Amino acid sequence: MKLIECVPNFSEGRDHGILDQIAAQIKAVKNVSLLDVDPGADTNRTVFTFVGEPNSVIEAAFLAIKKAAELIDMSKHHGAHPRMGATDVCPLIPVAGISMEECVELSKRLAKRVGEELNIPIYLYENSASKPERANLADVRKGEYEALSEKMKDEYWRPDFGPFAFNEKAGATAIGAREFLIAYNINLNTRDKKKATQIANIIREKGKAKRDEQGKIVKDAKGETVFEPGLFQNCKAVGWYIDEYNRAQISMNLTNYKITPAHIVLDKVRELANEIGVIVTGSELVGLIPKEAIIMAGKHYLKKLDESAGMPEKMLIETAVQSMGLAELSPFDIEKKVIEYAIQPKDRLVDLTIEGFCDVLSIDVPAPGGGSAAALCLALSASLTSMVANLTINKKGYEDSWEPAKPIAEDAQNVKINALRAIDEDTEAFNDLMAAMGLPKGTEAEKKARHQAMQDATKNAIMIPFKTIEIALECVRLAEKISKIGNKNAVSDAGVGAITANAGAKAAYLNVKINMAEVEDEAFKKDICKRSEDLINEIDALACNVEKEVRKLLV
Repeated sequence: MKLIECVPNFSEGRDHGILDQIAAQIKAVKNVSLLDVDPGADTNRTVFTFVGEPNSVIEAAFLAIKKAAELIDMSKHHGAHPRMGATDVCPLIPVAGISMEECVELSKRLAKRVGEELNIPIYLYENSASKPERANLADVRKGEYEALSEKMKDEYWRPDFGPFAFNEKAGATAIGAREFLIAYNINLNTRDKKKATQIANIIREKGKAKRDEQGKIVKDAKGETVFEPGLFQNCKAVGWYIDEYNRAQISMNLTNYKITPAHIVLDKVRELANEIGVIVTGSELVGLIPKEAIIMAGKHYLKKLDESAGMPEKMLIETAVQSMGLAELSPFDIEKKVIEYAIQPKDRLVDLTIEGFCDVLSIDVPAPGGGSAAALCLALSASLTSMVANLTINKKGYEDSWEPAKPIAEDAQNVKINALRAIDEDTEAFNDLMAAMGLPKGTEAEKKARHQAMQDATKNAIMIPFKTIEIALECVRLAEKISKIGNKNAVSDAGVGAITANAGAKAAYLNVKINMAEVEDEAFKKDICKRSEDLINEIDALACNVEKEVRKLLV
């Protein structure tokens, strides 16, 4: 699942009628979730945060920028925050399943469309910058809106997209891709802001002021303070005192959690605090966090405990919450604080009870059907493999298997997640096919569009169970691995995992085949049928061999 976040800043923070109209544009786009609207009256600026599938987010961003250009007149705008356009800045941020390079290309696509269709000068910034001097937003925005009319006379300020001309009403906009920013605070058992600042200066990328042998701050030739680099890249930190909590905090912006994760910073702060007699009592996450970032923390602390990290993701997250003290100041609601959970639909099949799912499966509606049932088989298979691996790790008599079992447990958990996702994807694919069939067909153009939509939806309804077969191969390979090294008291469960994976694969194959008759693309049919048959043969052979070997052990 590919997810990106978009955080456009609009130059309006007082007229909620305007903000509501911008929000309506975002909400109208399918596969996009508007998570937050944060207006500021003094700054006369509002930050919107929405997340979703990449193409949908780009569409929502364009519509929001378009609406802002219609409703906001920059020639009449005043506010405390620096700004240069009705949409001042529009960053795209990778959240899950997508690279920074892909986000850069998406940002350029958005920038080109906005520039050409809305006649707004666009400057690419951050990772998308066309030249190094435009990477920093402050440099791009220098002089703000009031300087734009003169900038548009200087070749140096030719925009990356859009007209090289002053747009009096809409101003100019900066669009780019950047990493996810995690706003993170560490709580101390002291009210002394100086101690918090002392630690903050050590950990932040900028570092602390360099001092000479006499303890005086060192200045460069321009008279500016020289800094000694801090411990962590992509870390901005300050120490402050919070009246509300009656304590000092280290407040941070972590601008690339893949390079500098919050849990690694926390561990170091605990060490540094201990050296000066201060205790870290907990920490606080401001806003949301990508699932990957907090799962990384959960795995980190489980591995420090020498315990298996092959656990369900919500258990990993709970481990992170407890280990980092994230619930010290206020409850940490996983469903609201983790982006992927905050945006997921509330009517998913996987959220039903087992009884509820079977009830829905049993009535006179065509979906969910065999494809969703096949995916459920694979989720059960992967769960059994993870169970056997976890029953092996740290068990006496299986010392040689502890280390090889750990990655099996983790891999099985990841495969389980993919299989569970396929339960709903299969039903959604069928519903999309039904929707395509219901398109109008009154004119020749409508007939042509309906026909193409049905062909596309049919191919998708084939590719979902095909992906399920690929998941089945992962399942049976993992079952085979754990059956050879796992706890012998649970070897039957490894066998059941292999058998269940085989059943799921064969069930998914039937769902591939049943839709093939409607596909006109012969090359597609030949390719997918051949690949499906090859996968089924491989899975069946592996599963039957696992079952055979397990039976020998049970005699």
